[in-house]
This record gives sequence, structure tokens and C-alpha cells, in this order.
Amino acid sequence: MKPITVIIALTTILLNPYPLSATPREGADPHATNTTSPASADDIHPLLIGAAIPQVVLESLDSNAFNLNQAVKEHPTVLIFYRGGWCPYCNIQLGQLQMVEPELLKLGYQIIAVSPDLPSNLGESVDKHELTYTLLSDHAMKAAQAFGIAFRVSEATLTKYIGYGIDLEAASGEQHHLLPVPAVFIIGQDGLIKFTYVNPDYKIRVDPTVLVDAAKAALH
Repeated sequence: MKPITVIIALTTILLNPYPLSATPREGADPHATNTTSPASADDIHPLLIGAAIPQVVLESLDSNAFNLNQAVKEHPTVLIFYRGGWCPYCNIQLGQLQMVEPELLKLGYQIIAVSPDLPSNLGESVDKHELTYTLLSDHAMKAAQAFGIAFRVSEATLTKYIGYGIDLEAASGEQHHLLPVPAVFIIGQDGLIKFTYVNPDYKIRVDPTVLVDAAKAALH
């Protein structure tokens, strides 16, 4: 293992509450995707390093279908799941991604950021941060469920959000009351996950410098 890989692995262990091994649970189908959502962000079961990404179709800003699997075949991918344009921590992360995008592009990567926001709402985030990478809608939360990072928001939290002026149903156009745990997946052109960062604490995001280092290590 090269030194940078060791560093990234140790950083991930320290920061990521989920194990690095992609070995499936005993008796589990290694090709199965998650289709149910727990009632707590602490109870999710995200896909792990070494797993193949599921077949996923998302929606672009103009509501056209976007085949994630086909896009990954064309470029190694930094895939981000974020909660939505209403989330201040997500907005910070989107801005940080824009800052490191040139480095990732030089490495051959593309950045794809996915949220439950309706396609019509994605443009606000693009304009706000002058984003040049791809934002996609997973308003039905099928992709987040397939990646094992979706959870159901409690009624108490929904009420609290309404008090803050945040309407999850209006943002997604859906009544599923689901959100993704913020996550980063680095995916090779072979469709296999090379690096993950998933943290139930939505206030903590992977440092952009760590992300770039992980992207470099994933190429070797």
C-alpha cells in the first residue's frame, strides 16, 4: 500500500463511523440495494468500499433523465449526496467543492452532487455558488435508498423545520419525508466504490483537502 493510501485509510477510519470493509453481512445478497429507510440517521447501512454502485437514474436541472452508471463509465467520479439547498452546511460544502474542482478535473474526475431538491430548485444552488459541476435531483430518494443513506425524518423534526421556514415537501415535491445522510463516494470507472465518507452528524463534512488526497489515492 502506498503511503498516501495509508494516510487516507487512517483518516477515513478516524472520521467515518462506518467500517471500510465492503464484505456484505452474512446471508446478504452482495448485489442487492437498500429499498427501505430507517427512522434514524444513526441506523443507515451505506454501501462500502469495494461495492458496485446500483443502477441509478437521476434528473438534471432541465428534468431530463441522467444515467449515473453511464456517466461513471466515462470518468472516475466524486459523488456527493447533500440534504438540499436549504441546508447551510450543505451550502458550505458545495462552495468548498467548487474550490477544489480544478484539482479534481486535473486528476480526470467529475463531480456529481445529488440532493432531494426538485430539478427546478437546483438552479438556485448553481447560481448562488457559481457552480460548474453537475447538480442532480433525487427527489423520490430512490438513489439515496439504493446507496443505503436515506432515513425518515421524525414528525418532531419536521415541525421544527417548518418553524425555521424549511418545508421538505415543497423542496422535494414529495411526501416521503426522507433525507440523505450527507455522504461522499469516490467511484472508479469500473463502477466500484474506492472511498466513502458518511457521517450521521450532518454538521461534519469531509475536509476538501482530504477529499482531494483520497481521489489521488483512488487512482492507484
